[in-house]
Amino acid sequence: MRNRILALAAVFALAACGAAEEPGQQQAAGPVKLTVWIMDGSVTQELLKKFETEYEAAHQGVDLDIQIQAWDGIGERVTAALASTDAPDVIEVGNTQVAQYSASGGVSDLSAKVADLKGEDWLPGLAQPGKIDGKQYGIPWYAANRVVVYNKDLFKAAGITEPPKTRDEWIEVTEKLNKGGNQGIYLTGQTWYALAGFVWDEGGDLAVQEGGKWKGALDTPQALAGMDYYQRLQALGKGPKDADEANPPQHEVFAQGKVGQIIAVPGIAARVLEVDDKLKDKMGFFPIPGKTADKPGTVFTGGSDLIIPVASQRQEQAYEVVKALAGEQFQTELAKAMSFVPNRTSLAGVLAGDEGTAAMAVGAANGRATPNTPNWAAVEATSVIKQYMTAVLTGGDPAAEGKKVSESITTTLNSGS
Repeated sequence: MRNRILALAAVFALAACGAAEEPGQQQAAGPVKLTVWIMDGSVTQELLKKFETEYEAAHQGVDLDIQIQAWDGIGERVTAALASTDAPDVIEVGNTQVAQYSASGGVSDLSAKVADLKGEDWLPGLAQPGKIDGKQYGIPWYAANRVVVYNKDLFKAAGITEPPKTRDEWIEVTEKLNKGGNQGIYLTGQTWYALAGFVWDEGGDLAVQEGGKWKGALDTPQALAGMDYYQRLQALGKGPKDADEANPPQHEVFAQGKVGQIIAVPGIAARVLEVDDKLKDKMGFFPIPGKTADKPGTVFTGGSDLIIPVASQRQEQAYEVVKALAGEQFQTELAKAMSFVPNRTSLAGVLAGDEGTAAMAVGAANGRATPNTPNWAAVEATSVIKQYMTAVLTGGDPAAEGKKVSESITTTLNSGS
């Protein structure tokens, strides 16, 4: 999530790559060195060392050089690596960054490996960003997405015995909580990832591709229905209409004990406890409700993918590393160690012991991603969707504002095309 819905963030990067050999050159005696960049914060040092030791034991003659990289400035470093002749063999990247990197021509097409990697079981929200123009460049690694974090004491006081299962029930529950000086929900006017989910639930999208061109789509009836639901829900709290969830930080507002619900990644609970540890064991979690009880609401899926640079001189050996990192054993260990959602829907059960991550896993099965174009980052940078939301919430005509923001998105997405 760039925000990355939490802090999902992470990249392991290395500072120095192994010496490259000429294509087709016979390997010299000694271990083959494979360089792997992983994001800082993605894996514990303990689990990473375990993987390295076990992988090298199972692959005699391979020396893994795993290097950790900070997020700060990673885009420039990855771009430079992809353009070099001495690139790392495997790189972890943010799932929404795959389109940008693949546009350079420096990322290997792994479409032929999808079946071998059990791609039919991948989370949609992770698999989609890695697939550009019908080709799979990014291999899903892990995910995180937003859920509803709620105050158990306020739910009990309002006579609410179980979380809502549908969006209509969610409104009803929030109305019950919105009494006695409490806010049923703290939802700011610019929490646009939540809006995106409601738009997707209605069958709409943020932008669509038509005839090779991108077109903003927030003026469609489906998108406007999603905005209408957002407006109804947001009105049941006192969240500012002209700010996002970071201004002020919503965990600080929730920690005051007067807010029934917030929309966030489960990890926000730790931030709440930093403010007031008396809320320990008083926070609950449930998936964002969908339109019907049989399916959770659609959510934006943030997370990471693995890519192999074209410049890697060891394509098949690099693929074997990707296969191991994306395989069932490591995915299970990673999910348990880091409370991330595994890349496969069939592995959601490994998180069942933790209420927050279990709720996140349920939502991830209905995850989506932002429009798969290298220019989407420019749309986010302009904050036009946030401005659109504020305009509607402060009395602007939804249709007129939707048309305006859609035209802006269209211009930005087609810039330079």
